[in-house]
Amino acid sequence: MGLDPLMVLASALVGLLVGLTGMGGGALMTPMLVLAFGVAPSAAITSDLVAALLMRPAGALVHWRRGTIHAPLARYLSYGSVPAALVGTATLSLLGRSPAAEHRLELALGAALVLGGVAMVVRARRRPGASGARPVVRPALTVAVGALGGFMVGLTSVGAGSLILVLLVALYPGLRDDQLVGTDLAQSIPLTLAATVGTLLFNHVAVALTASIVVGSVPAVVVGSLLSSRAHGPWLRRGIAAVVVASGLKYLGVADDVLGVVVAAEVVALVVAGLVARRSVAQPVEDLGATLPARLDAHP
Repeated sequence: MGLDPLMVLASALVGLLVGLTGMGGGALMTPMLVLAFGVAPSAAITSDLVAALLMRPAGALVHWRRGTIHAPLARYLSYGSVPAALVGTATLSLLGRSPAAEHRLELALGAALVLGGVAMVVRARRRPGASGARPVVRPALTVAVGALGGFMVGLTSVGAGSLILVLLVALYPGLRDDQLVGTDLAQSIPLTLAATVGTLLFNHVAVALTASIVVGSVPAVVVGSLLSSRAHGPWLRRGIAAVVVASGLKYLGVADDVLGVVVAAEVVALVVAGLVARRSVAQPVEDLGATLPARLDAHP
């Protein structure tokens, strides 16, 4: 079993970004394998699912120690996501490995990436400072969210770190960001375990490919998590979301000239958003500078 040094390096880069931003690796790893290395979508999805099982527990342990996991929500999400992940991996196996099946899988993966990228943008625009109060759990809707995310993860490896989080924001707006991430990480462990078991039962796993991903990504996730407090996470997430959406459109067969226009529009949007954010930060400072002399004169 030989490791691919270039694959190890690329996987380390993805793992570092996952650790820095807290995003799910499926939206980054799978398109990197398919678009950059020419791996078949079915092989990329199964290898990424197995590798993800080793990346989740460390982050969940940190949140468990901090008390930022909402246990009832994680439990109800798992009630839906675990069986749905098995259904997703079984569906992946039923699709087969013919060129037509791989094309259908590319379309499903493209749709999942576009949806996941939009979900990342929605999450990045969420206003911080939620109350963090213990919400009233809505069991049926929470199980449904878990089932949708679990099926998407089993079929495409995309969904746990993006789609589920945004749906949780819609259901429980009072949860803080750290509670959202901690709860999602906690439920993603049984979800990823179920998807991995389903993958081993229903699909062939490329051992050498998976080993290269694990060797590169797992240590990098730890490093990224340690550096995350010093990184500009929201801006990294926005940039990665733009890449994810562009990758999804590529899978969906969007023409290169149209894709170029989309990427240019994303770059412009990121630049404008950055200028607006800088202006909103600078304005209070300017206002303080203008009013401070008057306040000092009023209180000699």
